[in-house]
Amino acid sequence: MRAVLFALLLSLCSLGSAHAETALLSASDSGRGLNAHVTLLADPGAELNIDDLQRPDVKARFVPAEGKASVGQSPHPWWIRVSLQRESDALLQWWLEVGSVTLKDLRIYLPDGDGGWTERQSGELVGFNEGRDHPYRRMLFRLPQLGDQQPLTFYLRSYDPAGNSFPLRAWQLDALQEQAVGENLFLGLIYGLILAMLLYNLFIFLSLRDNAYFWYVMTTSGALLMILGMTGHGFQYLWPNGPVPFWLDRISIPALWGFSACRFTQTLLQTRRFVPWAHRLLTFALCLYVTAVLLNAFGLRAFGAWVFVALALTAIPASLWASFRRWRQGYFPALLYLCGFGVILGSVNLLLLRATGVIQPAAWSGYVFPLAVAAESILFSFALASRIQILKQERAAALEHADREKSARLKQVQASAEQLSLAVETRTAELAEANRHLSEREVELKQAAFHDSLTELPNRRYLIERVEMALSDARRRGESIALLLIDLDHFKPINDGHGHDAGDLLLCTLGQRLRRLVRSNDMAARLGGDEFAVLLTGPNVERDAAEIAERLLDELSKPVPYGEVSLAVTVSVGAAFFPRHADEFSQLYKAADEALYRAKHQGRGNWVQQDEQALLADHPT
Repeated sequence: MRAVLFALLLSLCSLGSAHAETALLSASDSGRGLNAHVTLLADPGAELNIDDLQRPDVKARFVPAEGKASVGQSPHPWWIRVSLQRESDALLQWWLEVGSVTLKDLRIYLPDGDGGWTERQSGELVGFNEGRDHPYRRMLFRLPQLGDQQPLTFYLRSYDPAGNSFPLRAWQLDALQEQAVGENLFLGLIYGLILAMLLYNLFIFLSLRDNAYFWYVMTTSGALLMILGMTGHGFQYLWPNGPVPFWLDRISIPALWGFSACRFTQTLLQTRRFVPWAHRLLTFALCLYVTAVLLNAFGLRAFGAWVFVALALTAIPASLWASFRRWRQGYFPALLYLCGFGVILGSVNLLLLRATGVIQPAAWSGYVFPLAVAAESILFSFALASRIQILKQERAAALEHADREKSARLKQVQASAEQLSLAVETRTAELAEANRHLSEREVELKQAAFHDSLTELPNRRYLIERVEMALSDARRRGESIALLLIDLDHFKPINDGHGHDAGDLLLCTLGQRLRRLVRSNDMAARLGGDEFAVLLTGPNVERDAAEIAERLLDELSKPVPYGEVSLAVTVSVGAAFFPRHADEFSQLYKAADEALYRAKHQGRGNWVQQDEQALLADHPT
């Protein structure tokens, strides 16, 4: 019994709300807005179908729209219930206009007269002609004939994660066609103005090859495509035979426009040079535009739409500050840019507020953006013309300054020919002297670059160069070379106990001895600190290496007088041979260094020759 009473109560409530929702159309109501009379129902999870809407519990969930024509960005579909009834003097046939032209998916459900429903799909997922009953730039549906006794109730299902907008109007077809003539004339004037500015600046770009003009053309092209998409003329005339592709929808086209506008801003205002932080922020905005397009391409339309909201925190403040800053620097095109950007910024903010549902769509708001783009195109074109004029003035001033300097120089040359001749002679002598100093300096620099400043022995760089040359000669002749690494044992206590002067004296003395010990075709070098090296070449280098190593151990260990004391150290020597131990310098050096390490490890004051067995043991394959 309670269930029956509850169902009856819901039915009465539903009938009462349906009566309150019904829009009564008179003969003069063509073009009347219907959103004050419709009810809305959110459909989280897209779980409802048209049959579910007939259940009393679902009917009770509809809420009055109260004039609302947009619910903003929403991840789920919305159902709109509309009830129409005509007065006795009104015509039977009416048409329903859905004023949004960029909805992704719109479906209308009309009663079929047999208790069922006829579904009609529209929006960007179907072709232009397939999605409406009359070739009008907005979605237009022919309604069943209205009665004056019983209301006609039908439903619409709107789904667009980038923003659900559904301004509804009831029309007589002849009145709509009459209004469409005026709309098309007005919008055609705007299209023509923008297209004229685009072609004019395209011609200038082809003549001057100036990047600022290129990005102006791209910006204006993107804005024109965006206007065509927003007004519905693009869908009607440019791509009418199929669904709107993602690269022409309400995410990709604005992204193209915004990307080009950022690059135009950077180029026109020279932000990289004059406002670097704004330039970096605009570059970040460019990345966001690309991200929005990629998200849209992968079906994440809602996320792509929210990226545009994030762009309000990057591109807009960066462009405003850059233009204001450049204007304050005396750059007049920045003022024109600031005015044009201000106009377009106001219209874009209006679009964002409409997309997010903060303000509701209105008939006048559809013309704000096209007018703003036309004004922006004119002001930006003036800014480019002013920029070119400034560049011409700067070039003319530079040429005039160059002419003045040239005339002054000619007069000076004519007035002081003798002084010039004398100056040339003097300068020639000075250049000769300078060349002599340069030659001496070159020798000094070469000496400094390839020799150790303390011992005057060749340094590591010179050693590497000589070893590479020796390796090439040895490969060509089929000979061997030897690399001996020498390290002074217990050199640090001499520095610590007697000071660095004593250490320097010891290094210089040992360097002289080392120079005397090596043959004329060999080389001794100081690698740094207390490390030395000897390069041995010749046909019998492996036999000579042992003899020279023994002489090094003996001669370098002899004391060096320093005041009243004698300084003495022992040396450790490691030897490696090409090609027996290595094929290139780095490997040869490493082999000699390992041999030196073993010489120190075995008690210092001796020399160790790297052998193949030891090399394999240290580097297992």
